[in-house]
Amino acid sequence: MTDWKTANAPDASVIEELARETIAALPPEFAGPASTVILRVEEFASEEFLDELQIDDPLELTGLYDGIPLTEKSATDPQHFPDTVWLFRRAILDEWATRGDVSLAALVSNVVVHEFAHHFGWSDDDIATIDRWWE
Repeated sequence: MTDWKTANAPDASVIEELARETIAALPPEFAGPASTVILRVEEFASEEFLDELQIDDPLELTGLYDGIPLTEKSATDPQHFPDTVWLFRRAILDEWATRGDVSLAALVSNVVVHEFAHHFGWSDDDIATIDRWWE
């Protein structure tokens, strides 16, 4: 049992470890393409990301796929930056504490799968048809 009197909030390395466990558990047909995506864990989303998405509160953004979905890539198109999945630690911890009904591992896994679904070409609406996480 965790001693919450002396325990610290999970740091970025814990979030990254949970995310990498989720990626490692992807079905083989997704694991290969997923291995080309960079995983980054930051405290908060950058102002640039927040402005681009028109989000005022950085605690509202737990993750972000930054790249060109596989369904839109062409071998002849130059790629100027690597595809990246960003996880935002403080927003993830805030949602975890607010929800109180899921483990941190389950929440990180949900965010990771959601962002990788964007890499595979799924829209938020596509994802919502099979994953009603917020309910």
